[in-house]
Amino acid sequence: MVKKDYRNNLIDTATRLFAERGLKGVGIRELSKAAEVSISMISYHFGGKEGLYSLVLQEQFACFEQIETIRELEAAPLEKIEAYIRWSIRRHREYPYLMRFYTSELTNPTPYFATIVDPAIKKVIRILMETVEEGIRIRHFRQGLSPVDTVLAMIGMVNYYFLSTLATREIVSHSPERDEELIRHYMDLFGKGILT
Repeated sequence: MVKKDYRNNLIDTATRLFAERGLKGVGIRELSKAAEVSISMISYHFGGKEGLYSLVLQEQFACFEQIETIRELEAAPLEKIEAYIRWSIRRHREYPYLMRFYTSELTNPTPYFATIVDPAIKKVIRILMETVEEGIRIRHFRQGLSPVDTVLAMIGMVNYYFLSTLATREIVSHSPERDEELIRHYMDLFGKGILT
């Protein structure tokens, strides 16, 4: 393997192992053995296991920068919410380990939570809150709606669909072919509620 291949192989291997067991659950010897490289390669390319974890986390959460495109959309608030749901589903499809890092960092934060994870999550919450506040201001959404509670419910609903895959696989299909149906159902819930 050329140096670049060693580096990419280490990142791919580390992403899988860190997603499965977190930063503390993976030893440097295990990483080097799984990636078929020497421990010195981990130090050379990343400054050690922690540097490798930090890079993996940055790569996983880099997709959160795309949320800015929703803020910049010239669209009605409900259309922005649909854009968020579409983006969120696509994000989970393209980064299948992201949910594991997301929940691991929220429940057992590492030293990298404050600099990588927390700002990414807060950016999404702020942009969605602005969207809900705009919807209330222009009377597309009902008055008295709590922007923060609405946003947390929306984020939770979309993320839980992917978080619960293992537990719900016998109840509902998690196939990408179902994504449009899922988006339609979520938009019905947010646009119409559940009452007749």
